[in-house]
Amino acid sequence: MANQSYAFRKISLKETRIVTLIAFLAWVIAVYDYILFGTLLPRIEESFGWDNSQALFVSTLVSVGVFLVIILFGPLIDRLGRRKGMMASVGGSAAAGGASALAVGGASLVGIRALSGVALAEQSVNATYLNEVYALSEDKKVKKNQGLIYAFVQTGWPVGALLAAGFVTLVTMWFGPDSWRVAFLISIIPAAVVFGLILVFLKETTQFVAMKQMKALQKAGDLAGAQKISAETGLKLSTQAPLRQIFNSVHRRNTIVLCVVWVLNWMGIQTFSVLGTTVLESGKGVEASSALLMIIVANVVGALGYITHGWLGDKLGRKNVIVGGWIIAGIAFTTMMLGPSTPGFVLPMYMIGLFFLLGPYAAIMYFQAECFQPECRGTGSAFIVSMSQPGAVVGGFILTALVTANFGLTNATIVIAVGGILLSGLIMMLARPVKTSGDDLAEEQPVVTESPAIP
Repeated sequence: MANQSYAFRKISLKETRIVTLIAFLAWVIAVYDYILFGTLLPRIEESFGWDNSQALFVSTLVSVGVFLVIILFGPLIDRLGRRKGMMASVGGSAAAGGASALAVGGASLVGIRALSGVALAEQSVNATYLNEVYALSEDKKVKKNQGLIYAFVQTGWPVGALLAAGFVTLVTMWFGPDSWRVAFLISIIPAAVVFGLILVFLKETTQFVAMKQMKALQKAGDLAGAQKISAETGLKLSTQAPLRQIFNSVHRRNTIVLCVVWVLNWMGIQTFSVLGTTVLESGKGVEASSALLMIIVANVVGALGYITHGWLGDKLGRKNVIVGGWIIAGIAFTTMMLGPSTPGFVLPMYMIGLFFLLGPYAAIMYFQAECFQPECRGTGSAFIVSMSQPGAVVGGFILTALVTANFGLTNATIVIAVGGILLSGLIMMLARPVKTSGDDLAEEQPVVTESPAIP
């Protein structure tokens, strides 16, 4: 073992491109499955004879289930590996889609759709996996533009959302309005294809391989061997479980700040993105046909926002871009809600608001992957992402309560949604800045062509 090197190998440009493309497709599939449920909910409601309140209650319980599944899934990324985590996420999308077609009522649907939390955790897997791949890329342009490249992967959200909407429209045309079970069954096919691509083309990250070997040696009592790996790779020896590590003295501040930020910001996401048509129609008097067009355009704007904020994050710092983006979004949405209800005014302000609300997520996903050490990176990212669900549930409940109390949709939206967005931007200022992920790591370490085997 004395002559064996545990240093990280460099990642070729070709491998980097393949990994990036597959990560993008995996995220598209995950979003596609997640959005498919919301798109089909009105048809499911009719099929089971529910009223609106029952359907919303089921949707809320699904959000709670998704929250729990994401929290449980995070440690698996650090225990089983990034590659297996991506396989589990895409496989979970296929399983959730197929099982949804067999649902017989509210209880079974909640249990099945909670599994889609595995799919939603895909963005955490992507951020973890790509952070480690890009840090070791042999191409300097990749290493200098990690945030921008990851932003293209994150555009899988609007792509997946548009695919889900288009797919439901086609299935309804071909099989009729009661064909929601067929839509879920067919959704298995693209997930299975992407699962095959992951199985064939993706390798485990060398950071995780070294970390796994170090833990095996440590468990076997070979502390000298474990310390050798630690010294050559920069990985830390730790006896703490990943979920405890993210709250230790090194990570606690950013873990707490980012969790609060996600809860608050998703109050705005839930209102202006998920419930966007309701706000536009009821709050601003926009016609239903125009509101639907706005939502389609919003996804395109969201994609441009991701790319822009990913690029700016590399240049100006991810934390600065996140803070600035959300403050601008809050100002734009406030202006929209208080201004005239003419389409010529509402549409530009809505687009500006969404551009700066959604775009920073490309930066924050990569930022939080950089916040954590490799030993707990997957757990930390997934735990923080899971806070989106409490934010959506709490924001939705408070918004509904205020509207029911005759506070007015416009006023309620400004207090809950805009307030959440602005507060999230301000609180993000408390996050500890982090060094850009391992730019010099691969260059300082001697290069090996294969990941070492456990001696």
